[in-house]
Amino acid sequence: MAIWLTENSKIIVQGMTGGEGTKHTRRMLASGARVVGGVNARKAGTVHEGLPVFGTVKEAMEQTGADVSVVFVPPAFTKDAVKEAIDAEIPLVVVITEGVPVHDSTEFWAYAVEKGNKTRIIGPNCPGIASPGASNAGIIPADITTAGRIGLVSKSGTLTYQLMYELRDFGFSTAVGIGGDPVIGTTHIDALQAFQEDPGTDAIVMIGEIGGDAEERAAAYIEQHVTKPVVAYVAGFTAPEGKTMGHAGAIVSGSAGTAQAKKEALEKVGVRVGKTPSETARLMREIMQAR
Repeated sequence: MAIWLTENSKIIVQGMTGGEGTKHTRRMLASGARVVGGVNARKAGTVHEGLPVFGTVKEAMEQTGADVSVVFVPPAFTKDAVKEAIDAEIPLVVVITEGVPVHDSTEFWAYAVEKGNKTRIIGPNCPGIASPGASNAGIIPADITTAGRIGLVSKSGTLTYQLMYELRDFGFSTAVGIGGDPVIGTTHIDALQAFQEDPGTDAIVMIGEIGGDAEERAAAYIEQHVTKPVVAYVAGFTAPEGKTMGHAGAIVSGSAGTAQAKKEALEKVGVRVGKTPSETARLMREIMQAR
């Protein structure tokens, strides 16, 4: 089992004909993902990487049965691309693009809500979603882990990869990189709920970082709704106060949003929190070995 992305998922790539779109379409295809076409209004009717290019998401869905779109378009055009996918009512859109203006992210997130939440948005500024052995939508390396029964949700792309690699002997049902921008579509809580309901997931790794209160809200959700074991890591214990660090959402103001505050909130509800990514992997390994 997996969440949101399975071996039956049919993927289209908005921006497939660009440099990044081309590279990662090749990688997704090589991983066994069912990429069925691309979208570029200016190149509609052509073939790229052996795949048809369509003028719109709606047309691509009608012709291929696609139910996932991966967005590799420049930041200035991302809002329109996502809104087009929402209008087409594609069930899942994965926005890889970095540098999307927060106002644009807010606008297309609100647009999805206005349209009835028929389209799940993952991202922007994220590595995507991978269900090892089944499918891969985004830029997560396909060969760093195996299929298994751990679920992973992470704000950080590189830490997603590290945990997947360190726990490759146990493997993952699905890994979801939600992105670290201030406004994102899918949240920790969304993924926690899905993993809790997924019979193919036995335990959950959650990776957060300084800034905002997403991890504290996730802790409150875990306390009320999650019965599966959760381990966590919070990036940014050594970050200086008041300075933005890497991700656009990772800014600390006073005691709010600090790694220590997040760690304490999670531990209070029974989540084991590692001091390093490797310690977090060790804590999960202990849980899986005891099952």
